[in-house]
Amino acid sequence: MTNSTHNSLTLPQLTINGKRYDQQPWLLITGGRPPAAEWLNQLPTVEEIYAADHGLDTCRKNKLRPTYILGDGDSAAPATWQWGKSLGVPMEEFPMAKDYTDTQLALQKMAKAPVILITGAFGGRLDHLYSLMYSCAYQPTPCVLTDEQEFLCFVKDNESLTLSFTQRPLAISLLPVTATCHGVCLDNVRWPLMDADLNQSMPNAVSNELLTDQSTLTCQVRQGILGLYCHWPAS
Repeated sequence: MTNSTHNSLTLPQLTINGKRYDQQPWLLITGGRPPAAEWLNQLPTVEEIYAADHGLDTCRKNKLRPTYILGDGDSAAPATWQWGKSLGVPMEEFPMAKDYTDTQLALQKMAKAPVILITGAFGGRLDHLYSLMYSCAYQPTPCVLTDEQEFLCFVKDNESLTLSFTQRPLAISLLPVTATCHGVCLDNVRWPLMDADLNQSMPNAVSNELLTDQSTLTCQVRQGILGLYCHWPAS
């Protein structure tokens, strides 16, 4: 397994150690459940802020100036869309009838990012979350879907990730993205795994628990793409 735990990305509720997470992320705000303002204000400094359609409403509400705006304008408030146009930042409008979601189009525009933080991903439509999860899993750029209630990142072939929690999660789940994930290891939880095979056809590593005397866990994958998901209670 690779081991690059000297690289880290600190979020309000946890720190991620692993591949390339030491570089300044780009932030993508999209149109699902808006993140809490307090949580959003505690995010690390980002190099770029992309707003996808309704995500622009989150920018305006939290006084964030996006560096790039895109979408078809069907879910952002009309006044917010006009506010975006008045900012003088790059703005790309698309027709509503298109193959890719606004968020998928944003991911394509963010290909040069070292790591992409995506918020506003959860709590909306399942079909949008499904398309986003798989799009992120296969992105060459590491992607982290996150807000104050939910977190999802991806562990790929021969990778190891360590999460260090400042807020204890209610649940920790492993979600196979590929048909099978081989050689899965997970420690410091109620039901640890050692060199396990997890199958997408019947996921059976859902709702694990961090041990009461632990604040970190490490997940390793020998082959495959595995989603590492955490859930916290709504405040």
